[in-house]
Amino acid sequence: MDHHATTRRRQDAFSSAIDDLNRLPRACVSAEYSGHSAACQGWSNAGGNPARSVRMRRPPTGIVKAGSRRRMVKDARTAAYAQRFERVFAYIDRHLSDALSVDCLSQVANFSKFHFHRQFSQYAGISVTRYIQLMRLRRASYRLAFDDRSRVIDIALEAGFENPESFSRAFKQAFGQTPSQFRKCPAWRPWHQRYRFPKRERTRMMQVKIVDFPNTSVAALAHRGAPDGVNETALQFIAWRKASGLAPVASSNTYGIAYDDPASTPPEAFRFDICGAVDEAIPEDNPQGVVNKTIPGGRCAVVRHLGAHQRLGEAAYYLYRDWLPASGEELRDFPLFFHYLNLLPETPEHELVTDVYLPLK
Repeated sequence: MDHHATTRRRQDAFSSAIDDLNRLPRACVSAEYSGHSAACQGWSNAGGNPARSVRMRRPPTGIVKAGSRRRMVKDARTAAYAQRFERVFAYIDRHLSDALSVDCLSQVANFSKFHFHRQFSQYAGISVTRYIQLMRLRRASYRLAFDDRSRVIDIALEAGFENPESFSRAFKQAFGQTPSQFRKCPAWRPWHQRYRFPKRERTRMMQVKIVDFPNTSVAALAHRGAPDGVNETALQFIAWRKASGLAPVASSNTYGIAYDDPASTPPEAFRFDICGAVDEAIPEDNPQGVVNKTIPGGRCAVVRHLGAHQRLGEAAYYLYRDWLPASGEELRDFPLFFHYLNLLPETPEHELVTDVYLPLK
């Protein structure tokens, strides 16, 4: 008798729960399950009364929670796997001048040396040996383009080559130019294409500060066109600095003003200014086309980026996509800009420090 009474109580409770669920607005029911991919879409798009279709086909809470847990576990494992490779990339950056063996790198990642080659190739899209060589050639290319005091033979030895001839062959194979040709007239487009590896995701939180940026007069050189050509514009700006003696890199701040997002702007429409802080207006009758501009003062959100300039977009996207929506702040009518606290080739690429500023009202 007690067993039948218990069964009836459970049935009554279940019916009451169903009635309560059916009295809820559809939005309250569907909102909890939005984002559960095709399964939720199947419920909401079923025939008959859409609202009742959602209510009556609502999955058991335990099933949904179990699915969420599985996704969370999978995401955590993927992130942990990526972090192990990030340790390898960081180790390579810091030890480019050292002998880098597979045994050593597999230990850094805590992977089996027997599988590391294949794992690295699958993750980076290139073999570990070729990746190391390209990183050394990239460092050499910066020295060739931006440090005219270094001899080619010294750059070759630093890149791990025994003589200039083998260095020249490898460099030309990678970039289509010999080191001497690259030094005279760098072809940056094939250079950029060579370094388009699969995107490495970073999910770490970044520390954002709100600061009052001072009104800053700058000498600016406009880059208009494909982002791949920004380094060429930078060389022109360096030439102006040396010829004029104004805004010297050793004693004045260097900025970059990013008017456009390179990921969503047609290459021919991309705009970027390279700037050096000045105390007074500069003569604008110069062959490079450097002009006077101002970075207006005001409140800014700032985040610090450590490492290669090619990955500055990570900090910019973090500010726009993650920090700004949750901050309650509104943007001021001035583009995102960068303050380069140190520069190549004097600073190794992995030690570069750049502050990314987002102007706020």
